[in-house]
Amino acid sequence: MNRAGVFRGARLAGFVAVALAFMVFSPVAHAQEAAAPAGGGLVLSFFGAALGLGMIVIGAGLGIGKLAAAAAEGIARQPSAAAQITGAVNLPLFLLEGVAILAEVFALLIVLLKTT
Repeated sequence: MNRAGVFRGARLAGFVAVALAFMVFSPVAHAQEAAAPAGGGLVLSFFGAALGLGMIVIGAGLGIGKLAAAAAEGIARQPSAAAQITGAVNLPLFLLEGVAILAEVFALLIVLLKTT
């Protein structure tokens, strides 16, 4: 792997870490606000969840775009291997989409549990 690939992977890992930090620490940061006036911490929780959801969607879009671009390039180089390339790309695409959906569900659960 060349140097650009390593930096790209490190940047993606940092992006994922920041997204997870927003999702995990948003409810923890507002855990002490039980005595605060109603609605103050709730708005910040919604803002944190919205940031987390946005990062989830952006990350999933970038990942799906990279996989689709690599598959299209592979098929363009060897059209006879289109079936094998498509088959090999489908599983990671499905797994990436599933992880994104689960992350969105968790972020929405944090918001719903915060309101009750």
